[in-house]
Amino acid sequence: MTLEGLIAAQQRLSADHSLQPVLAAKRASVEAGIGGEERVAEVFRKHPFSVEHHIFHDLSPAWSENFQMDTFGLTPWGGVVLEVKNIGGSLEFKDNPPQLIRTREDGHKDGFENPVVQLERNRGLISDWFLNRNILLPIYGAVVLAYSKQMVTVPPAKTKILFPSLIPSFMKSIPQQANKLDQETFQWLSAELLKSHQPFIPKPICAAYGIPFGDFRSGVRCLPCGRFGMVKLPRTWCCPYCGANDHLAHLRTLREWFLICNRTITNKECREFLGVGDIHTAKRILLGMNLRSQGTYRDRCYFMDFSCKNLSQNQETIIIHK
Repeated sequence: MTLEGLIAAQQRLSADHSLQPVLAAKRASVEAGIGGEERVAEVFRKHPFSVEHHIFHDLSPAWSENFQMDTFGLTPWGGVVLEVKNIGGSLEFKDNPPQLIRTREDGHKDGFENPVVQLERNRGLISDWFLNRNILLPIYGAVVLAYSKQMVTVPPAKTKILFPSLIPSFMKSIPQQANKLDQETFQWLSAELLKSHQPFIPKPICAAYGIPFGDFRSGVRCLPCGRFGMVKLPRTWCCPYCGANDHLAHLRTLREWFLICNRTITNKECREFLGVGDIHTAKRILLGMNLRSQGTYRDRCYFMDFSCKNLSQNQETIIIHK
């Protein structure tokens, strides 16, 4: 949803808006991260691991502190946290202070948070999560560099650095001690992890980057031709430019509202963003989405806090919390 929000925001801002370069840079970073995690996921899909295991991607178990693991592997003998990075150039892992320094081909240096710090934090939090369920399980970890072209000039002192091709051997190296989870506990823990997962909901773009609502173009965008201004007709939306019809266009557009503008929406905001003049039409659209509401009449606002597959362009689930 972070990437989807950035793309929608770029489309709705003018091409010369001062924050377009900032959003473009963040989008490139997010796309690189997703690409790196997909590369790791492909290893688990294709490699025939002999050790019984369950793999969780982008797992965020509910706990006293929010945390998200790029990849978590659970075996009867222990857990594995993988922190995936896709940062090109020459990499130096500094310990004091903890920092990752990237040197580009032109000699320019960039500083990043040291992924080792994030890895160790996640290892500690998932260990506590297990202990809260009376499970004492060793947790191993490694930083995974998505591509072998990423060069490490100064590795971290104590943390394993892997390329995706080395993940299978790292998984096999987990000590298979005598004390292990029995099959029933192993399956129960896996189910608990899934049940505890809380999808990450990013801040709306306006709040994250301090962009006023008014900077974003309103209206319903036509997917085939990319232009804004689809017109509401009975049971559908029609593009006045290319003639395309889309009966779910309002769902896609309101999803963009929640990702870009705010976690709540009023009837007035709905009308202005969709370009719908009639208050009753807007009310039917909002009620038809089964949104939770608060207040009455003019003070009523709507919250999205439920799973709704129709709200996604790619049929994923959206959960927006107040």
